[in-house]
Amino acid sequence: MKVPLLDLKQQYSRIKDEIMAEIEAVCDSQIFILGPRVEELEKRVAEYCGARYAVGVSSGTDALLIALMAEGVGHGDMVITTPYSFFSTAGVIARLGAVPLFVDIDDETYNIDPVKLKERLDSLGKEQRDRIKAVIPVHLFGQCADMEPMLNIARRYGIKVIEDAAQAIGAEYEFGNGDVKRAGSMGDYGCFSFYPTKNLGAFGEGGMVTCNDEDLYKRLKIFRNHGDVSRYSHRYVGGNFRLDAIQASVLLVKLKYLDEWTQARVKNAGIYRELTKKYLTKIHFPLEKEKRHIYNQFIIKVRDGRDGLKQFLSEKGIGCEIYYPVPLHLQECFKNLKYGIGDLPVSENAALNTLALPVYPELTREQLGYVVDSLKLFESSGK
Repeated sequence: MKVPLLDLKQQYSRIKDEIMAEIEAVCDSQIFILGPRVEELEKRVAEYCGARYAVGVSSGTDALLIALMAEGVGHGDMVITTPYSFFSTAGVIARLGAVPLFVDIDDETYNIDPVKLKERLDSLGKEQRDRIKAVIPVHLFGQCADMEPMLNIARRYGIKVIEDAAQAIGAEYEFGNGDVKRAGSMGDYGCFSFYPTKNLGAFGEGGMVTCNDEDLYKRLKIFRNHGDVSRYSHRYVGGNFRLDAIQASVLLVKLKYLDEWTQARVKNAGIYRELTKKYLTKIHFPLEKEKRHIYNQFIIKVRDGRDGLKQFLSEKGIGCEIYYPVPLHLQECFKNLKYGIGDLPVSENAALNTLALPVYPELTREQLGYVVDSLKLFESSGK
């Protein structure tokens, strides 16, 4: 049996007619950059995420970049983030001449650990703390980071919070007072990716920045279009971060189905757990700690033999992938920061021992059962 890590063709076959009608309408309008469809998507995404405003941009990477630019982050500044994430989380910091300051993650959620964040900030001298402009927590794999303590810490130190919600549209977090908020609505900015493999994926690149402050919203729109405040009048040096109307149209169609697809992912995660009760000892399934985990990825941790399991599953026709094999603090391009092996051990352990399994909505129970049977076979083989 073949079980791919992701199969977008199944999703497309169901909504093809709707998608093609929307694309044809954009072609007939000849409005391809920004315009009414982008504005409608911005409105819908803001509502979906519980934010006041949203600004469509060209990618998830550019969403992070434009948020930092809007805050004036530049040469010599410092931005705190996690070393266990996709490269763009730290890459955008370095692109602006700022310095990524890495803080280790929680062992069970893989998200930045607020206790370690506080310890890191407390350990810095005043001069270094004054250089810190923002913290970028990542809601990794579809589960919100522990935001309440991080927001409190950020307020205490006067730094901005930029949520990297690229993998977490619709994920929810419950505060101590019972309030429930969605990813992208809690910090100063929320940054989303619509890369095709995301839960809400475009037919190419696309992204969105959410916020609750009108001044920030206006600033983002200016930076999105080369810093242009009126035609050919530039207050800032921005960038070409505009979202295509065709991508917005595709996303408007898909947004109608997003909760249904998310529920299917959650159900598939539950089936994995149901089928493996009491059977697996070396393989640990992801913790559902926060209010709503949307499972952009289903990440298992293998006590030993992760690479052997990956090869075993691949030979069985089961798609799997390592996210992420080299933590950011150990990437060659950041060697000037002088991190070494052992400096951020939880992230390093996750890089060595985690593996993504298929969890996409269209999986059948038979396919899920085949994956589980293969996991059991691997454990019983003693490999």
